[in-house]
Amino acid sequence: MSPLIPLPENDQLSAEIRETLAKLPPLNVFRMVANAPASFRGFLELATSILTKSEFDVRKREIAVLRVAHVTHSNYEWTQHVAVARRAGVSDGEMAVIAAEDPVRSLTEENNLLCRVADEISREVRLSDEALEQIVDRYGVRQATELILCVSYFNMLSRFLESTRVALEQTAAR
Repeated sequence: MSPLIPLPENDQLSAEIRETLAKLPPLNVFRMVANAPASFRGFLELATSILTKSEFDVRKREIAVLRVAHVTHSNYEWTQHVAVARRAGVSDGEMAVIAAEDPVRSLTEENNLLCRVADEISREVRLSDEALEQIVDRYGVRQATELILCVSYFNMLSRFLESTRVALEQTAAR
């Protein structure tokens, strides 16, 4: 049997964390983060800021997230975000390209750039000068920063998910 970090049971969690988990979708990622109670609230606040309060376009964000999930081999992240990406208008054909090409070159120029940003941050850590200039020119300072933060966050998340061995729920998020 492979090693893993188990998901905490409710009796192992503080009342505050149990109450918060009860309000969230029943996703294993949230429960696993609850194993680190000092980080739980901050994790949720950062996720919320990226997923619901950012000015960066949701469809573009999901293209970048899927590319991060693919590059970092995070099956959990990929599976959960396929449904989110579909709701945001990413087609199955686009998702197939995101998961197959290396580098991605056959999407639109903008979507290729989003995948390039995800690739460079995921693989090289530092975004190239050329890619940074392109996203600042295209999106402005705020949205370029939000894109970089999003890609960086999902890199952290994929590493957390894969290293703790978080299992997929019986059904992916809808």
